[in-house]
Amino acid sequence: MDKRWEKLGEILVNYSTRVVPGDRVMIAMIEPETYLLAKGVYLAAIKAGAFPQVQFLSETLRRSVLKYGNREQIEWIPEMEIWGMEWADVYIGLRGAHNLFELQDIPGEKLAANQAAMGVVSKKRWAKTRWCLVRVPNSAFAQQAETDEETITDMFFNSCFLNWEKEAEQWNAWCDRLNKGQEIRITGENTDLSFSVKGRKWISFAGKINMPDGEIATAPVTDTVNGTITFERPGVLGGRLIRDIRLTWKNGELTEASSSTEKEFFQSIIGRDKEASLPGEFAFGTNFMLDRFCNDILIDEKIGGTIHIALGRAYPECGGTNQSPIHWDIVKDIRIKGCVLLDGDPILQSGKILL
Repeated sequence: MDKRWEKLGEILVNYSTRVVPGDRVMIAMIEPETYLLAKGVYLAAIKAGAFPQVQFLSETLRRSVLKYGNREQIEWIPEMEIWGMEWADVYIGLRGAHNLFELQDIPGEKLAANQAAMGVVSKKRWAKTRWCLVRVPNSAFAQQAETDEETITDMFFNSCFLNWEKEAEQWNAWCDRLNKGQEIRITGENTDLSFSVKGRKWISFAGKINMPDGEIATAPVTDTVNGTITFERPGVLGGRLIRDIRLTWKNGELTEASSSTEKEFFQSIIGRDKEASLPGEFAFGTNFMLDRFCNDILIDEKIGGTIHIALGRAYPECGGTNQSPIHWDIVKDIRIKGCVLLDGDPILQSGKILL
């Protein structure tokens, strides 16, 4: 067994979620390929004096529900998962890659309904547990990233084994600077979007809720959002690649939403409820050990020098009020062309953070 899995398990237990004796730890093993990390996490949890419980989930199983289930089954919110969030003090989700096109033949409306049901579970996780999500690389993930498994695995571990305390110190200093500003403006290819962040709080994510991690985020004041943003990279949700997304708001009202692919699914997601069409999060990627897009949001949103917007649910600790079950991050790569300004001053340009 590659000892890096045990090392990462220790980080997830002892740093990310701060497990203490007596904690109940839910380990969600998503796809069989996550077993080695599940073993590492389980071992670290036992050593920490906790009570770990392993749960198995899979997109292949989800496909059976979506393809053959009736409406009630598709919209079902699994009681065991809800109870699990009530039981657990800590939740560690090990998300193994799968065939990205596993759900390609599922009608968008069905997928959107099931996505909303799963969102209820994740909302409960946010509220009830100390949690961390991990994207575990495997051969399917390497194909998705258009590289070999050794390359993507090394990138994964390198981006996980940062000095998180040191990075957090730097990123928190950047948050202090950001917290003094009032308005964000994003410019770039077919993009000019602005919104207020007055009264909102910027927070850094340094290995506590995602691994690998690396972002600084806040919650826009939604009724101040004006302008247009386009995304060069596809939005990824529910195993779908939604390309050429273009969004326009006027005083917080979504006035245009288009894509060149998965149009039905896209419209179903943003039309799920009013808050699903509003940006609940704006963030910078700050992990410069990640250097390639993988068509996976847990990785791509952390790439140093990029930005992302999440439609739907906001982080309440940022001061956001959006409570949609949807939380969908979409990444914009402005490393070559684009700029983010705070009160008129550039703070991210050509992939460099200028704080």
